Amino acid sequence: MSALSVAPVTVKFPHRSRRGILLGLSLSQLILVSGALALALVTVVSTGLLGVIALTPLWAAVAALVAIRRHGRSLIDWAPIVARYAHRRRTGQTLYLGRPVTRPRQDGLLHLPGTAASLKVVTPGDSANGAAAVHDPHQQTLTAIARVTSRAFALLDPATQNHNVNGWGRALAGIARTGHVATVQVLERTVPDSGDTLTRHWAQHGQPQTPVAGQIYSELVASAGPAAAPHETYLAISLDLKAAKRLISQAGGGLPGAFTVMEQTTASIAQAARNAGLMVTGWLSAREIAAVIRTAYDPRALAALQQWSQTGRAEADPAAAGPVVQVEEYDRLATDTARHATYWVENWPRTEMGAGFLHGIMFTAGVRRSLSLIYVPQGLESALRDVQRKKAAIIADANERARRGQVDSEEDSVEYADVKQRERQLIAGHADVALTGLVTVTAATDALLDAACAQIETAAVTAGVDLRRLNYQQPDAFALSALPLARTAL
Repeated sequence: MSALSVAPVTVKFPHRSRRGILLGLSLSQLILVSGALALALVTVVSTGLLGVIALTPLWAAVAALVAIRRHGRSLIDWAPIVARYAHRRRTGQTLYLGRPVTRPRQDGLLHLPGTAASLKVVTPGDSANGAAAVHDPHQQTLTAIARVTSRAFALLDPATQNHNVNGWGRALAGIARTGHVATVQVLERTVPDSGDTLTRHWAQHGQPQTPVAGQIYSELVASAGPAAAPHETYLAISLDLKAAKRLISQAGGGLPGAFTVMEQTTASIAQAARNAGLMVTGWLSAREIAAVIRTAYDPRALAALQQWSQTGRAEADPAAAGPVVQVEEYDRLATDTARHATYWVENWPRTEMGAGFLHGIMFTAGVRRSLSLIYVPQGLESALRDVQRKKAAIIADANERARRGQVDSEEDSVEYADVKQRERQLIAGHADVALTGLVTVTAATDALLDAACAQIETAAVTAGVDLRRLNYQQPDAFALSALPLARTAL
């Protein structure tokens, strides 16, 4: 069978459940409703119906908090998020200023704002290639970051596309079965190019002395280099130090033992990635990790970092990885020379789409953005328990509607079919992986950011993807989306 006769692979994602804990109510809604009912009962017993009537404004407020929804959440669900933002504003935590270190500093500490403040880069003493990892002492994880390249997916023939998609699925399944990988993150981003890489290549391999052509190429390199927007892809693997405790002990214990386990894990993942058409070109050193983080906060720093580097790859001091200044607003983040807005992929395509459905978002002309796919392996037993809980909730809700004489919900039927399909796949031995998608849009000014966000939102509609802007959560959302740290807490 020829490659042209092979049908391209298509994908469809399950329906995202909006089901609450009980009767469709979330935890916050359930607590509020339960408190209101308890108060009503006490009021009836103590003062009678007149007391209940006197509290009518309170009942109306409770009903509004539970029933009115804004951007996919009820008002009571928004309350803790907005309250935390208001607390940060009141205490001055929405402004972060990088300060010169006046006391002895910890080696490798990245000096990042917010919850990432304790992260540091560590390098084993016997590392032959200088590869480093990011250690999170609170979450007890060790994260290695690789630079990845691949051929343009849209230009591949259908047979190769199918092979790569199936290969990546097998790679994720193998990662999930190890039991000690906490998170896998694929970060694909566009960055402004200083033209330094192109200039180096022309200086080494070009022939500017060639009549006519040499002068034309020199002018093209000088003008086209800074206007380019190359794509970079990183693969971050987070090792769960608690889950891998036995393996780490066998390897000698401590961080040296953890690095040994990490090297074994990354070697197998690199091989699995090659089967999916991805080439790991190298695991980042401490200075390269710092440069990736630094250029996420300050894209204009890339030109200087490349020019100072002997290899042409951007390198930075880990102590200078964080932003000089960070200002949080409710719907965006300002850091050094850039403005950012982060979106969460609320819904993936629920109808059959080509495997390259994200192409429009990834290649939106004139827009700088970061796209992160965060995979969290789920244990088989916990996944099966989750399936049983969801099946029981769907059946209970359907029975309750039938008892009340309400019509059946087609949404429940679709969700139940998706849950049963997931259960069949788990029983068949497939691994279960939770997927989170985040998109960060970056621009130099607020006006340019608003225009770029409009372009990305339009591209998302074409791709069948529902994006939700993470208002009041922008700093943590940016750290998850734009930094290759394989973290999951928001």
